[in-house]
Amino acid sequence: MSQRTSQLEWKCIWKLSVSVSASLSLSHRVKLYSYVCLQGTQQPRYNSWQATGSPSLASRVPTEERMMWKTLLMLELGGAGGRAPCALPSFPSVLRYRSSSAIDQHHELARERSKTVTSFYNQSAIDVAAEKPSVRLTPTTMLYSGRSQDGSHLLKSARYLHHELPVRIAHRIKGFRSLPFIIGCNPTILHVHELYIRAFQKLSEFPPIKDQESEAQYCKLVRQLLDDHKDVVTLLAEGLRECRKHIQDEKLIRSFLDKTLTSRLGIRMLAIHHLSLHEDKPDFVGIICTRLSPKKIIEKWVDFARRLCEHKYGNAPRVRINGHVAARFPFIPMPLDYILPELLKNAMRATMESHLDTPYNVPDIIITIANNDIDLIIRISDRGAGIPHDHVEKVTDYHFTTAEASAQDPRMNTLFGNMVEMGNSAQSGPMHGFGFGLPTSRAYAEYLGGSLTLQSMQGIGTDVYLRLKHIDGKEESFRI
Repeated sequence: MSQRTSQLEWKCIWKLSVSVSASLSLSHRVKLYSYVCLQGTQQPRYNSWQATGSPSLASRVPTEERMMWKTLLMLELGGAGGRAPCALPSFPSVLRYRSSSAIDQHHELARERSKTVTSFYNQSAIDVAAEKPSVRLTPTTMLYSGRSQDGSHLLKSARYLHHELPVRIAHRIKGFRSLPFIIGCNPTILHVHELYIRAFQKLSEFPPIKDQESEAQYCKLVRQLLDDHKDVVTLLAEGLRECRKHIQDEKLIRSFLDKTLTSRLGIRMLAIHHLSLHEDKPDFVGIICTRLSPKKIIEKWVDFARRLCEHKYGNAPRVRINGHVAARFPFIPMPLDYILPELLKNAMRATMESHLDTPYNVPDIIITIANNDIDLIIRISDRGAGIPHDHVEKVTDYHFTTAEASAQDPRMNTLFGNMVEMGNSAQSGPMHGFGFGLPTSRAYAEYLGGSLTLQSMQGIGTDVYLRLKHIDGKEESFRI
């Protein structure tokens, strides 16, 4: 079965499930998905719609869909066993025209996917790991335990990850299980769920790390998983956009996304930190820069955002940086590499789209750095006419974007979407043009003990305040 065909089949199944308002239990959900994985490799056992044990369910499904829906629910989806097997219904089937080699290939893939779902969806190991608390480290601990003469720090770090990563991934699998059924069955969301289950499987099966050789093999696995999961945020955004009209509890989805995205950030920071301990970079211990210059990292992302803006509009606002421009201190640049591009792109888009009649004469964007013994504050001030009153409370909501409003004016193309898309061709970043940029930045800032707030002066512009706690400040540092 081709990946395209499989995805189309599953999307069809998901849409049919949308038409049924009744919820299914977790065990039913597993069995339904297991059947999809095994379609064509195993004959359905039940020949009665009533085998689902839900007569009222059938009455709510249109007659023309019932035969197909019946097939989807036949395989152990409730009811008693022992019924005679039945043939597949006569609706068009992609299986009918497959060559034997294609079917064999499909069977092998189906069995692998079925193992993932049936063996690990219900596996007690995930439940046990999900009950364990995660052990979060302070950046100071990571900094001062990141070097040793004999290389023992690498073994200690790898053993910590070996214990910690399955626990954190199990927490996220538990989060996917708690989603409303119709959202959890979305094919894109299911794909991400499966990625987490496979990651848990691989990490849990890895043997204890006893020497440098096993540590090197573990690093290889971690690199592979980092690459496998690089598009998770994009997939989550796509999946939730597909089933947005079925979301009834916005708070539940916001909580799920906040936890999933910040957990992902923490996992990636820990994993990349361990891999980076093998490198000998000046002023770095793993991912921690011992002398980070906020001005330099801002300038890097200003250049990036201006190039994208110039490509889109033919010009870009100038950016002036003031305040504590000479400040240097220990910090982790990775969160800034996620957050700053998003804030700068939003400021540039707002500036250019509010001055379409004078694109070569636009006001500057002003960035102010404030450093103290507790936190770092970065203020980004634009003259982009501000955020409309009815949007102010929504801009940090997932999936809210002003790109659709921009389409009303042919000159106001969606910089928000296109700029990020272009940027990600060179760098796989976590934020795409689905209205995920600001809410993800907010979630990251809060995870790191800080905040992201917006002050808008309608008709003038917007000030964005990013606060991040120092890792060696007077107050207790955040934990990763």
